Amino acid sequence: MKKLTTLVLALLSYLSSKAQKSNFEPDFSSPKAIAGMKLIWNDEFNANGKPDPQYWRYEKGFVRNQETQWYQSDNATIKDGVLLIEGRKEAIKNPNYEAGSTDWRKNREYSEYTSSSIQTRGLKQFQFGCVEVRARIDTATGSWPAIWTLGVTKPWPSNGEIDIMEFYRVKGEPTILANTAWGTETPYKAKWDDLKMPLTHFTAKDKDWVKKFHIWRMDWDKDKINLYLDDELLNTTSLSETLNADGSNGFLQEHYLLLNLAIGGVNGGKAVNNLIKYEVDYVRVYQAL
Repeated sequence: MKKLTTLVLALLSYLSSKAQKSNFEPDFSSPKAIAGMKLIWNDEFNANGKPDPQYWRYEKGFVRNQETQWYQSDNATIKDGVLLIEGRKEAIKNPNYEAGSTDWRKNREYSEYTSSSIQTRGLKQFQFGCVEVRARIDTATGSWPAIWTLGVTKPWPSNGEIDIMEFYRVKGEPTILANTAWGTETPYKAKWDDLKMPLTHFTAKDKDWVKKFHIWRMDWDKDKINLYLDDELLNTTSLSETLNADGSNGFLQEHYLLLNLAIGGVNGGKAVNNLIKYEVDYVRVYQAL
């Protein structure tokens, strides 16, 4: 009996060690089955090269939030089982530059950084379901990675924004965010249901947290949106409370997915590293049978 107990303990230790090691690596296993749901779309990022143009399109240039980076396709590459988005310190000439302009998109002759933002608009859109994204984020100063969705009709924020994951510094403290936003009576001014969780909440329990892949998940139906990180519920939004000023609801329509690595801007803080990495292992979207 003692020998059997020793063998069982050794096996459990081996399995635990293997599971821990797997958190540092891409997951090449097939998408899991979820009871009562079917997989309607996924991208495992297993074929080396560029993101599949059947699924993804690129944003270009200076886009939003007074961010530092110039978005371009060069910074998104699939290699060794992950989509790698790199924020690189490099100068790219701004073709829209106008000396003396007050428009932040035009008053910089060169970029300080480059990065990539990809989205599924017009290619893969969905209403309700479960979205799972496994990713590893860079928590360096200036890093602002995100997994988010936007509704396909109405201008922001009345189209509805769901931030399945954001990371940036809040008053200097590294923070994980899980948010939703919708419209108000003032154009382009959002009402937010946001959750700000200090990164220390996670690193206190796991000193290697920032080195590992994690699973961000959204469960979305006609009544609510639940946002999770590694099965820990971070935020719940009741869709009875998300009406725009005109009575519409941006979360009762199809949304599309965005994956991006912003640098700096209104939230990211000034970057200090020459290279910032954001790795996405897979995207999986399920809907009820």
